[in-house]
Amino acid sequence: MGFLDRFLGNDQQRAAQYAGRESASDRAARQRRTGHRRSATKAARQGQAWEDQDRAQDSKGIWYRPAR
Repeated sequence: MGFLDRFLGNDQQRAAQYAGRESASDRAARQRRTGHRRSATKAARQGQAWEDQDRAQDSKGIWYRPAR
């Protein structure tokens, strides 16, 4: 048994107390995936809003020019 084992304790005992819990790396990966989905949905909504606005302007006629 080395110095660190005496100082920090038994690794197996410490690991046993965290059994069944989500690891920090798994949690971070889950949050990254969730954030990506959220930003992708936001971008899709913005793109759809632009498309709707563009189609609305096209339906007003060829000479329609929005006021500045």
